[in-house]
Amino acid sequence: MASVRTTRRRLGACVATVLAVTVGAGALAAPGAVAAPAAVTASATATAAADVAQLPLDAEIVSTGDSGYLTSRKDEAGNPLLEWHTYADGSVLPVGHGIVGYDSQSDIVVTGDGGSTVFLQNMTPGAGGTTVSFDLAAEFAPGSKLVGVAGENLFVSVPTTGDYHELWQLTHVDGLAKKTKRSANPYSMDFKVVASTSDVLLVLSSNRVFPSSATYRTEFWRTRTTVDSGQTLESGSRWSTARWTQESTGAYSADYEAAVEYRSGVTELVVDGTYAHQRFAMDSSMSGAVIAGISQDTLLYGVPGKADAETLSPLYARSIKTSTAAPYKLLEHFSSVAHAPDGSLLVRGATAEADGLFRIWDGDDGRPSATLVAETGRVLAVQVTDSQVPASVSLEKPGTAVPMEWTLSRPNATVDVTLTHVATGKKLTQHLTQPLSGSRFGFTWDGVLDRISAPNGDYAWQISATPADGIGGPATASGTLQVTRQANPHDLNDNGSTDVLARDASGVLWRDDLLDWPSGGQVTPAKRTKVATGWQIYNRIEAVGNLGGTSAGDVVARDASGVLWLYQGKGNGTFASRLKAGTGWQIYNKITGGSDLTGDGRSDVLATDTSGALWLYKGTGSATTPFTARVKVATGWQIYNQITALGDIAGTSAGDLVARDTAGVLWLYQGNGKGGFTGRVKISTGWKGFSHLVGTADVTADGRPDLIGYGPNGTYVYRSTGSATTPFTRQTTGLYAGEAGKFNHIA
Repeated sequence: MASVRTTRRRLGACVATVLAVTVGAGALAAPGAVAAPAAVTASATATAAADVAQLPLDAEIVSTGDSGYLTSRKDEAGNPLLEWHTYADGSVLPVGHGIVGYDSQSDIVVTGDGGSTVFLQNMTPGAGGTTVSFDLAAEFAPGSKLVGVAGENLFVSVPTTGDYHELWQLTHVDGLAKKTKRSANPYSMDFKVVASTSDVLLVLSSNRVFPSSATYRTEFWRTRTTVDSGQTLESGSRWSTARWTQESTGAYSADYEAAVEYRSGVTELVVDGTYAHQRFAMDSSMSGAVIAGISQDTLLYGVPGKADAETLSPLYARSIKTSTAAPYKLLEHFSSVAHAPDGSLLVRGATAEADGLFRIWDGDDGRPSATLVAETGRVLAVQVTDSQVPASVSLEKPGTAVPMEWTLSRPNATVDVTLTHVATGKKLTQHLTQPLSGSRFGFTWDGVLDRISAPNGDYAWQISATPADGIGGPATASGTLQVTRQANPHDLNDNGSTDVLARDASGVLWRDDLLDWPSGGQVTPAKRTKVATGWQIYNRIEAVGNLGGTSAGDVVARDASGVLWLYQGKGNGTFASRLKAGTGWQIYNKITGGSDLTGDGRSDVLATDTSGALWLYKGTGSATTPFTARVKVATGWQIYNQITALGDIAGTSAGDLVARDTAGVLWLYQGNGKGGFTGRVKISTGWKGFSHLVGTADVTADGRPDLIGYGPNGTYVYRSTGSATTPFTRQTTGLYAGEAGKFNHIA
């Protein structure tokens, strides 16, 4: 496109007349991918009160010239009211003719009666408000309609035969009217002037073309021509476009021209210039987007709302030079636009601090700035304009943080956040007093709820934003978040972390939930919960993983008569009513479980009798019949006084077992995946000081199961290494610190 020799200050970026005069267009929410709002210049809020005029709340901007601007609103009786506001003294003059106004970009007020009559009134100081009128139906033909204005130049679509129209220019100069036909093609169907200055027009047109066959096609064009040349559209600078409609808008500046097109059902903002050609596709929430104007290298656009609406319809800005730069908000709300002779825009809209009429012009940093010209005195109620919360998150990786952010319509507010685990009703609350930047509030969740690792499942989040200045009520937003972690056979409350059970001398069963990541090199207990009383009736208690077919870990307990009872985990840290799992278990002096020894994905149980035979009870996944018939695995195990199933700690795929002999030596038996073990490997000596050795699944966040030793000399975590020759390294823990003799059973 050839460059245009017109100074930037004389060229206004112009919107269609429909945009400037329509009150009540639907308001749409901001798109989710919008970047942080741009800062409005200080002049937008710091303008002295004496320099800012008052504006009725429902007033829309229609047109502006050098000496004043035209607004449209309803009077007390609900009738349309057009008013001229003078810059010099702030006076407001009702315009006594016409109910519809048009953007003329001059001191010429152009209005219409809603039919075919158009009025022109000169509001230039000293002109005396001279008014002339034209009946377009009489001047041209019935059905003629005004499709654009440039000063005293009217552009009229005139019907001819069938669906065809011609574009005519009606110019009023010094009391004389001159009519000039501006289209030559006899098959032109429709026209719209989407941008103009005192010199240049940007016109959309559509032509019905008949090729050699009887069928026809419709061609869509965008034409740039001059106001006074008299040349036809066809002889101007013309480009083929995608489909346009009477709702399409456009803009024109010294460097660019732009228009709204519709391609394959998608709204596109198309910008052309000497060194630029951009197509900005709008998502469904922005399908009604209009082009408000161009300021230097920035395109201004949005979906206009109503002047007095509480729902925000932001005015967006984005760079024309690149398609990758994110759009940002120039105003939090806008409803109508008019274009001044110097190329600036008057926009009816609002920032977070002010509501009224803003002048948009080039800022010192090359980006457009907004200055308050007239204010309504209304402060918009705070609104949540954007929420950035993930729909799901895996907290399996240690230290995973969950960022949550919300953008408000203004920064002077506080935000209260509530995160609720749906299944348990447990809540996390956070009070945010300062935005992260601009009006963007947020906090990073550490994955902890009620002092423990957050349970899996659905969460509901809700925020309440309260204005700090007390103006307006709170705004709310809500959504959902799903948390997942990998299953842990020693997990009783579905949060992926290990739980350790301990019974005290009075028979109370306690559960300690361990954080599933080390802190300061230690395995840290998160919270202790009382599970049940009366467990002194049992002489053996073992956590055995998922034995009964649910997703939570289970526990078996043997009473003095030899009955083995199954307590199925409910996934909330408690157990269902006990079920009888078997009788005759008094013959066993050692019982362990919680590891898959047979490779079928289910937990199994091992027991040794007084003769030293090692028996395998293969898990079935059924709570009523949890085991198959026992199978003898080995003999000679009477030399051991402690056996503990661990899972795979030595790098094979099967569950492993450690056994301590009477001398305090700990031995490793690697599982073969068939219910048996390979030859034993000596781990180390000195294990006699522990009264209980508990296989705990992974408590050190390295993906391998670990071992906890509890005894009179303290409690330690033995982190598995994956090596069969040196399977453990010892770590300290705060678990049971100072409680070495308090518990008589650990599981």
